Amino acid sequence: MKILVTGFDPFDKDIVNPAYEAVKKLPNRIKDAEIIKLEIPTSFERSKIAIEEAIDKYSPDVVLSIGQAGGRNDITIEKVAINLIEARIKDNDGSQPLDTTIREDGETAYFTNLPIKGMVSHIKENNIPATISYTAGTFVCNSVMYNILYLINKKYNNIKGGFIHVPFLPEQAAIKNPIPSSMSLDMICKSIELAIEAIVLNKQDNKLVSGETH
Repeated sequence: MKILVTGFDPFDKDIVNPAYEAVKKLPNRIKDAEIIKLEIPTSFERSKIAIEEAIDKYSPDVVLSIGQAGGRNDITIEKVAINLIEARIKDNDGSQPLDTTIREDGETAYFTNLPIKGMVSHIKENNIPATISYTAGTFVCNSVMYNILYLINKKYNNIKGGFIHVPFLPEQAAIKNPIPSSMSLDMICKSIELAIEAIVLNKQDNKLVSGETH
């Protein structure tokens, strides 16, 4: 098995992004899977191109993207991506689309085909807080997840894909006011490794109670 794992470069005045910092630290093999690591730009247009070029180049079995979700206090594995850009801030190219579709010929939303309940359970069994998230936002993270699932739906039917959001690093949180939640780089990296283990093992957990009331 070959797994492409991507992480973003820094954005919005931060000088570090825990997503790619954690991806860089991953081992080159997890279980029986070869891990291919790729930094992608926090750019609506260039991230779309980078993802498709990487799929064509490496022919992965799985594409797993990692992004920063500043303010969240646990590892959040995304269930769904929506066909919408509503950029609260500019991306790294200075682009700020509002109320814009990602793909004109795409579905309203796509659901991940990864075993996300098993991934969450496997992370939690190793004493790292994790949950399923039902919104990947409306910025570049959601756009990347949507584009991965769009490509799977339209072109690469044998691939699985999904997205994980991670909290700020402590050094990021320390200079923000008010101070948000954070997680150490080692713990973030370990959580991604555990998530990948669950993917390789196709670990299922249909008994996990998830969902939100609001």
